[in-house]
Amino acid sequence: MDTTDPRRVGRPYPEAREHTVAHNSAGAVPSGTAPRNSFEGRPLHHPAEDVEDQGLAFDVGTLVSRRGALGVLGAGSVTAVLAACTGGSASTTGAASDGGGASDAGDSGASSELTEMPGETAGPYPGDGSNGADVLETSGVERSDIRSSIDSDTTAEGVPLDITMTIIDMAGGDVPMEGAAVYLWQCDAAGQYSMYSEGVEEETYLRGVQIADAQGKVTFTSIFPGCYAGRWPHLHFEVFPDAESIVDATNAILTSQIALPQTEADGVYELTEYAGSAENLSQLTLETDGIFSDGYEQQLASLSGDLDSGYSFAIDVPIDTTTEPEAGGMGGGGQGGEPPSGGAGGEGGPGGTPPEGAPGEGGPGGATSEDDSGTSQS
Repeated sequence: MDTTDPRRVGRPYPEAREHTVAHNSAGAVPSGTAPRNSFEGRPLHHPAEDVEDQGLAFDVGTLVSRRGALGVLGAGSVTAVLAACTGGSASTTGAASDGGGASDAGDSGASSELTEMPGETAGPYPGDGSNGADVLETSGVERSDIRSSIDSDTTAEGVPLDITMTIIDMAGGDVPMEGAAVYLWQCDAAGQYSMYSEGVEEETYLRGVQIADAQGKVTFTSIFPGCYAGRWPHLHFEVFPDAESIVDATNAILTSQIALPQTEADGVYELTEYAGSAENLSQLTLETDGIFSDGYEQQLASLSGDLDSGYSFAIDVPIDTTTEPEAGGMGGGGQGGEPPSGGAGGEGGPGGTPPEGAPGEGGPGGATSEDDSGTSQS
């Protein structure tokens, strides 16, 4: 056999010929039985062999070229196929993470190369039922555009912000966590939180839930949040294993926050609807913020867009479901923190006064509020 055959250069073992093509007595391939050189427009690695014998690299390429199959089979089915091809776990191949944003977390697909998103406090204004107010019981909370209240026409005004989050299941082999429920909430341009701050206790804007698709993605349309005293501009979110789990805040498998970059914030806070935010931001750094001071690289969003058309960002959220989620409480207040005195869930019912200096009392220009532990409210 001619050892200069380019198909054999560098191969450490002889080719298996389980499906050889018959030759005639002259050594030529009979008419009509010549091996194909390509399949679905892709060159075959071993033209003389059947398509199923082209090797793992070809199989993976075929799966990637048929990404629409992910929506039908689900990531788990693709993982099983890859495991069958390799005779081992597909989590070591990296191909199973090619479901969207998960691939951005590392091409190797090894769980050890991802770091779980840090857990953070839910703060005193979660609205998830952990301290009284509960938007998650409201019909219509599952929505992508969260700028308006669910049961009214009240809309939070501000610079548009499109948010894409990819939820990654580290324990499952860094695959998209399809079906996970993500609850996102934030303050408005004036630094107020709906359901809590004075004058907006009955509103539900800037709160919503989305269910992760086959690529583990959720998207929200919101606004750039204001900067109130003592806190860097941020977004809050909780991740639940499925939609049914959101009825109880203790079911959250991750509670965390996303920081927004100063470059874009400086421009946004020059607008009149963000009055006071520029002054508050000038007194802060990410290193002095009570939440992000212990590390923020994984939580800092990278924005695209501009001030006129709005901004957008995408961020990966790796979660290790084999570990106990960090407590979401604020200081000594337990999960969600203590409710404002007399506010939603408090003794005085809706309409009470928020904590001193918090959103709703003077807006972004208020004094920094601290709990008993000396930690700024979030």
